[in-house]
Amino acid sequence: MPFPARLPPPAAAAAATAAAVLAAVALRRYLSSRPRAATSAHRSSSTAPAAAGATTRLVLSGKSPQDQQILASAAGELSLEEEGGGELAVSLAPDGGGAEGFDAGAYMGALLARRFGRWMLWSPRMASTHDLVTQNLAKLPVGVVCVTDVQFKGRGRSKNVWESPPGCLMFSFTSQMNDVRKLPLVQYVVCLAMTEAIKDLCCAKGLPELDVRIKWPNDLYLKGLKVGGILCTSSYEQKVYYICTGIGLNVNNDKPTTCLNAALQELEANSPRLTREDILASFFNKFEVLFEIFSNQGFQALEERYYNAWLHSGQRVVVQDAHEGQSVNSVVTIQGLTPSGYLYAIGEDGKSYELHPDGNSFDFFTGLVRRKM
Repeated sequence: MPFPARLPPPAAAAAATAAAVLAAVALRRYLSSRPRAATSAHRSSSTAPAAAGATTRLVLSGKSPQDQQILASAAGELSLEEEGGGELAVSLAPDGGGAEGFDAGAYMGALLARRFGRWMLWSPRMASTHDLVTQNLAKLPVGVVCVTDVQFKGRGRSKNVWESPPGCLMFSFTSQMNDVRKLPLVQYVVCLAMTEAIKDLCCAKGLPELDVRIKWPNDLYLKGLKVGGILCTSSYEQKVYYICTGIGLNVNNDKPTTCLNAALQELEANSPRLTREDILASFFNKFEVLFEIFSNQGFQALEERYYNAWLHSGQRVVVQDAHEGQSVNSVVTIQGLTPSGYLYAIGEDGKSYELHPDGNSFDFFTGLVRRKM
C-alpha cells in the first residue's frame, strides 16, 4: 500500500515515548450511513430530554432573499422523527435576521462562503441537529446548516453520549461528493478548517492566538483539554454521497473542562469575547476554500497544513498483536496518515503499520490505546 511521501519531522515535544497498547481490529469506515447526532465536547452519563410530544421550534434564515425563499418553500415539508412524537413549529426569521439566542443577522453579515452556510435552521432547544438534517436531506439545499442553543440527545462516535450545555456552538451541515475513497478524509478537512478558522478570527480581531489542535481522528484540543468534536455520516443516493457533518465547540461554557473564551481571558485579561456567530461564519469561509482544494486535488494538497495542526507527529506507541495466544509488543512511531485515513506508523524493525480507531479506546495523552470489550 502506498503511503504519504511528504511527512513532517517529528515535533520535539511529541517525540517522547508514550506507552500504548493497540489490538488488531477490523477495517471499518469512519463515515457510516447510520444517522447520528452532532457532537459536543464532553461525555455525559445522562441527558435531559424534552417532554414527550414537545414541539421543536425552528427559525429559518437565508443569506439573500432568494436563499430565504428556498427555505420558505421547504418549510411545510420538514419533519423530525423522535421518540415520544413531537412536532416542528417552523417560521421565517424576522427582517434583519435576528433571533433570541443566535444572531442570524450578525452571522450572515460575516459569512462570505457561496456554497455553505447560506441557509440556516435555528432552534433554541432540540434533540439533535444531526437528526433533523439527515431526516430532511432531500428537502433542503446542499450546504444548509442547523444550529441550536441547547441539544439534549447529542452523540459521538461509537454511540457515545455528549453534553451540549448552553454556550456551546452546536451545528450540523451538509455537503456532497462522488468519490467514495475520499469520504473517510472529510472529517480531517473539517477539523483543519475549524482550527484555522479560529486562528484567522483571533488574528482579524486582534486577539491572542488560540492554539487549537487536532487529536486524531476527530477531536479538538486546547491546552491539553478537549474543546470540540466532529462527527461525519453519509448516505448514497442517485450516484452521489450526501455527507452530514456535526460539530460541537465550547465557546462560552468553561465547564466541565474549558472553552475558547476562558482561554482568551487567561491569555489577556478583559479580552473581547469570540461569538458563536463569528466562529460559525469564519468556519464556513475557511471550509469552503479547503473543501474545494480537497475535492479537486485530494487530501495530499492539505497534508502539510493538517500535520501542522495535529498532535501526533513523532509520537511513539506500543502495538500489541496476538501470536499463537501470546501478546507480542512492537514499538512504533507515528508518521502521518495512510491514503485511507488511518494512522501510518513505522516500527523499530522498519515494518509499516496501519492503526485503526474503531473498536479501540485511544488516549494519546496517557499513552493508552486499549481494545474495547
